[in-house]
Amino acid sequence: FGSSNRRPSPCSGIHLVGWTCTMPLLRLQKRLAAEIKKCGKGRIWLDPNENNEIAMANSRMAIRKLIKDGLIIRKPVAIRSRTKVMKNKLAKRKGRHTGHGRRQGTKEARMPSKLLWLRRQRVLRRLLRKMRAAKKIDKHIYRNFYLRAKGNQFKNKRVLMEAIHKAKAEEVKSKQLREQNEARKEKARLIKEKKAAKVAAAKLQE
Repeated sequence: FGSSNRRPSPCSGIHLVGWTCTMPLLRLQKRLAAEIKKCGKGRIWLDPNENNEIAMANSRMAIRKLIKDGLIIRKPVAIRSRTKVMKNKLAKRKGRHTGHGRRQGTKEARMPSKLLWLRRQRVLRRLLRKMRAAKKIDKHIYRNFYLRAKGNQFKNKRVLMEAIHKAKAEEVKSKQLREQNEARKEKARLIKEKKAAKVAAAKLQE
């Protein structure tokens, strides 16, 4: 009944190198802590200075106490930094890293002309709708410029705005000219009627 040559059980938490005892593995404690904290075993941190105390805990209640004391912690999720990505994106906006060696795919495949056309048409049509809703243009100007935009006459919003302002100014000018002509005609008609009345009065006197 002397000392037994039997190896200790692996569940005892003792790591053996040959027959020499070293630090406990704490597999059981790590598994229990992972179940309690609802995460993977890789995210569990055990205080290396308190290995002996942690090794003594072999129940969920004991593990909860150690978690409360801060000897066992759930590590935060590792976050991949986006700094380099944002830096590269900013450089690409300036035109860096976009030379012939960096390009994969044809020009049409990288940025289809149809997509550019769709974007431009949507921008122009949105502007026309907004101006029509705000009563800045009437339905006739809206229809005219809608069809002209469809015919690829305006390359961007600025050109369309300039064309609309120009058309509106011309319309105001033509309206003023019409009013002036009408006023001139009315004045001439009145003068003519006055003269006719004078002639008629002269005839009656004779």
